[in-house]
Amino acid sequence: MNKELMEALDILEKEKEISKDTLFEAIENSLLTACKNHFGKADNVRVQIDRETGDFLVWAEREVVAEAEDVEDKCLQIALADAKAISSKAKVGDILNVEIKSKEFGRIAAQNAKNVILQKIREEERSVIYNQYFEKEKDIATGVVQRMVGKNISINLGKADAMLVESEQVKGEVFKPNERIKVYVLEVKNTPKGPRINVSRTHPELVKRLFESEVTEIKDGTVEIMSIAREAGSRTKIAVWSNNPNVDPVGACVGMNGARVNAIVDELRGEKIDIVNWDENPGNLIQNALSPAKIVAVFADPDEKTAKVVVPDYQLSLAIGKEGQNARLAARLTGYKIDIKSETQAKDAPGFRYEDYIDEGDYDEYEEYESNEEYEAYEE
Repeated sequence: MNKELMEALDILEKEKEISKDTLFEAIENSLLTACKNHFGKADNVRVQIDRETGDFLVWAEREVVAEAEDVEDKCLQIALADAKAISSKAKVGDILNVEIKSKEFGRIAAQNAKNVILQKIREEERSVIYNQYFEKEKDIATGVVQRMVGKNISINLGKADAMLVESEQVKGEVFKPNERIKVYVLEVKNTPKGPRINVSRTHPELVKRLFESEVTEIKDGTVEIMSIAREAGSRTKIAVWSNNPNVDPVGACVGMNGARVNAIVDELRGEKIDIVNWDENPGNLIQNALSPAKIVAVFADPDEKTAKVVVPDYQLSLAIGKEGQNARLAARLTGYKIDIKSETQAKDAPGFRYEDYIDEGDYDEYEEYESNEEYEAYEE
C-alpha cells in the first residue's frame, strides 16, 4: 500500500508540479482531521510520516491515571491497567503514546480526510499555476483562441485561460477558434477560482517584446529600444540605439531582406512599423521620427518640450501623415509637441528667420546667410 502511495505522490508531483513535502503535509492534516471527527478532538494527536517509505504512524498522548473510574476523558487519559498492556514501564502521571489505527475511523471521518487532501491539492495546483503565469506578467505569451465570451475572447495559455477584453483588442482583427496568437500579459490576479489573467493585443510593449524575441541583438543588449509609439492595427514607430558602433541598430531590427521585421508585421496582421535611429540631440531625433518625410530645418526647445519643423511644400502632407498620424506618433516617440510648417507657411509667418529653425548641430551650414533671400539662393 505504501508503495502505491509513493507512486501516486510521484505522479502528482510530476503532473501538477506539487512538491512531495506539500502532499505529505496534506496527508498529515487529513489524518488529524479524521481523528478530530472520530474522537471529537485532536489536540493531543500526533502524526509522523516517513518521507522515504511512506509509512505513517498516528498516536495520541494520554495521561496515565490509577483506575478506570478516574478516566474523565478517554481522548486525554488512560487507566494504568490499560497502559501496562501497552508499556510495562508505565506508571501513574506518565504521558503515554497510544497508537491510533486509521482503520478504526468511520466512513464520514475517512471521507472528510479525503476531502482535506483533495482541497489541499486544488489549492496548491492553483498556487503553482498562479506563480507560473505571474512570472510572465509584462511579457508575451502564446495562446490558442478558445471561444467568444460576449465581445471578449477566451484564450488558452496552456494550464490557464486568459481573457482578451474588447478594449484590448485591435479593431479589425478577427480570430478563429484554435488559432494560435501572441498576446501581452497585462495582469495576473490570484482568485479563489484560480488565476485571472488579462492580456492585450494593443499594448505598445507587445511590439517591443516581439522585437526582443525576434532580434538577437536586442536580446543580448547590443541594440536597445529607446522609445516606442503605437496606434494598434495601423502603425508603430520605434527608436533604436546601438551600444556597438559596428552594429547598425535599424539594420539589425529589419534583418536580411526584411525577414525580422516582416515576421513581426505578420504577427500583427499587417501593422506598419517604422524603425528609426535614436539620437540624444532632440533636433536629429525629431527629424528621424518624422521619416519618411524630408525635413528642411528643426528647432527644438528642450525646456518647453516643443519643436518647430519646416518641411518642403510637397512633403507637408507626408510629414503630417494620414489624419495626422505620422506627426502624432513622432510626438509620442520623442516626447515633444511638434509644430510642422511647409516652407511657404514658414516664410509667411511673422518674424520668420530660417536660422530659428536650424538645430544647433546643423547651424554652421547656414550661419553665413544673413537673410532669407540669401538662404533661398543657396537652396536654389
